[in-house]
Amino acid sequence: MRNLSTIKKIIIKVGSSSLCNQMGKIDKEKILHLVLQISKLKKMGYSVVLVSSGAIASGMGALNLESKPQTLPEKQALAAIGQGRLMQIYEDIFQLFQMKCAQVLVNHDDFDDRKRLLNLFHTVNALMDYGVIPIINENDALAVEEIKVGDNDTLAALLVPVVEADLLVLVSDIDGLYTANPHENKDAKLLKYVHCVDENIESMAGGVSSRIGTGGMMTKIRAAKIVNAYGSHMVIVNGNKEDSILHIFDEEESGTWFNGNSGENLNARRHWLMYRTSSKGKIVIDNGAVEALRKYRKSLLPKGIIDVQSQFLIGQVIDIVDSCGMVIARGISNYSSEEIKLIKGHNTSDIISILHYKDYDEVVHANNMVILGGVRNG
Repeated sequence: MRNLSTIKKIIIKVGSSSLCNQMGKIDKEKILHLVLQISKLKKMGYSVVLVSSGAIASGMGALNLESKPQTLPEKQALAAIGQGRLMQIYEDIFQLFQMKCAQVLVNHDDFDDRKRLLNLFHTVNALMDYGVIPIINENDALAVEEIKVGDNDTLAALLVPVVEADLLVLVSDIDGLYTANPHENKDAKLLKYVHCVDENIESMAGGVSSRIGTGGMMTKIRAAKIVNAYGSHMVIVNGNKEDSILHIFDEEESGTWFNGNSGENLNARRHWLMYRTSSKGKIVIDNGAVEALRKYRKSLLPKGIIDVQSQFLIGQVIDIVDSCGMVIARGISNYSSEEIKLIKGHNTSDIISILHYKDYDEVVHANNMVILGGVRNG
């Protein structure tokens, strides 16, 4: 059921629980086994990018701390201490296999800004062209949101379009997705293959989390949705089992495979709009415009706009919501918030007389818009 013939580029995300011992400290032997598998994948002809957690755990080891601190400044300090130590361990072990690695630290803004995203694309791909393994992590010492959420699963998923990866491998301390929490239900069964992430699949993820890492199964399901929407595959494997990454590609078919051929297959621009950027404002539209967008995939014209919320500039991403606050679509605005306030409710032919110029007939063009299906806006 797994289609491996199209797999060429792989992102491997390894969580803290797969890098640490029972005390929560970095385990070099575990990293050795990880790098050994990566070296074998390279020999098999695959290109590999590594997304690695473990900076905070490495910092704990440096300071001989017995438990992870709870305050944000302490976590950020440990990340700053541990990131360099973690990379030194990776460099030493990769060198044993005559391989080179390089650190790339990112923030959410690197995905939000198109220019910075392009720079990230060129950097990572240049490293891969040199035969160097990029090791990517959130800049934990500064990234407040990352440390609060601990979501390197999503970070790895957001990198899939950047790397143009065919497969994302999430290495954790669980075998994959079960029908129920296996720690609480002895009848829980491991799912080897997920054709499509729907509400039923999402309901299976509740409450299953790692002891050492701060992520859980819900973040992995979200990652699967992001990856599958781009048309790529994802698999969850247990890093505590020998050669679990390599067994993805043999008859054992380890872990849970999330099929990428049943997703939306969004192009890179629409995928960026839907998952990799944040909204800078809102436009409220009437029922007629809602139907035009949802049913006919039309562009948004000023006539259907009721209200404008927040301030934003031309070219920024905005949410398009109905009168009840449900997000209908997300798109790139052709006009600023102040300009839209002036032309809302008017015909397109009135734009030039109101603004004294008209670059576009549409406030948001259909080509720069993705329909979301309606979620409650907070």
